[in-house]
Amino acid sequence: MRGPDGLLHRHGARVLVFDGAGRVLLQRGHDIDEPSRHWWFTPGGGIRTGEDPRAAAVRELAEETGIVVSPGDLEGPVARRSAIFDFAREWVRQDEVFFVARIPGGRLDDSGWSDAERLFMLEQLWVAVDAIAALDGELFPEELPAFAAALLAGWDGTVRELAREDTRTSPPAEGDAR
Repeated sequence: MRGPDGLLHRHGARVLVFDGAGRVLLQRGHDIDEPSRHWWFTPGGGIRTGEDPRAAAVRELAEETGIVVSPGDLEGPVARRSAIFDFAREWVRQDEVFFVARIPGGRLDDSGWSDAERLFMLEQLWVAVDAIAALDGELFPEELPAFAAALLAGWDGTVRELAREDTRTSPPAEGDAR
């Protein structure tokens, strides 16, 4: 659905997953139209029409990682953010909610990836929270290192408003989706 600004407007649910060793699960992807640009982000994706954000987070986590949790296992929402970004020749406005899952560990499984995810997902791995800032590539959300560090020890019940992100270097031209 397009918003009043003409941008594709989506709602998303994301999950910061911490394992028993205090690491966070991150995924690295790239735009198939711009393969030299890559970024790190947390598992998650679009909320379907009529779907509860918590249920969407659980579904996306299982599809993308093979990690199965119940809605009651999630903490939060711990944060919200609105972002404008370009992907696959399209400018997108995405309003996201973030949850936390704490699991002992386990094997990651990408068998639930869609064909589109197989094209843009490069890898997923467990990263020590203090090593996030040193990763090569962009981080989304930009404050991911501090955000993950604050949540590692526990959630205080506050829903953080993350910085509004806009990766546009120039606005789309009139009538141009990109």
